[in-house]
Amino acid sequence: MPPDILVSMHSTEHLLNGTMVKMFRCDRSFSAHINRKKSKCDYNFDRSLTNEEIVEIENRVNKVIQSDLPVSIELMPINEAKKEFDLKRLPEHVTGNVRIIRIGDYDAIPCIGTHVESTGQIGGTFKISSTSFENDILRIRFKLT
Repeated sequence: MPPDILVSMHSTEHLLNGTMVKMFRCDRSFSAHINRKKSKCDYNFDRSLTNEEIVEIENRVNKVIQSDLPVSIELMPINEAKKEFDLKRLPEHVTGNVRIIRIGDYDAIPCIGTHVESTGQIGGTFKISSTSFENDILRIRFKLT
């Protein structure tokens, strides 16, 4: 049974964030809104994306989807997680283990959400619907077709 579209879109958000970090050495999105039909991520950034960059982001995300990478959950002691991840979005009361989502060797991040079991389950093709840049914020709107 295919996963719910929200699970697919959330997993795709991870791939978009991993791609942005790899391509631009920027931080992950500071805000995301995931919907069934289209979603958005906001990044602290210094400019608009070029058409060539948009195509490259799409190509990279789609390559990972097609690669059918495994998605795994790892519990990591918070002291170890602090060395590897930015935990500023983690609630202050968390003191034990942190749940890390790993997508093959492509991306890893603390997350409490629901994810596909492998990227091939995302289904469809990642497409950037539009981008905008205003006040040092890059917004990327995306969907799965």
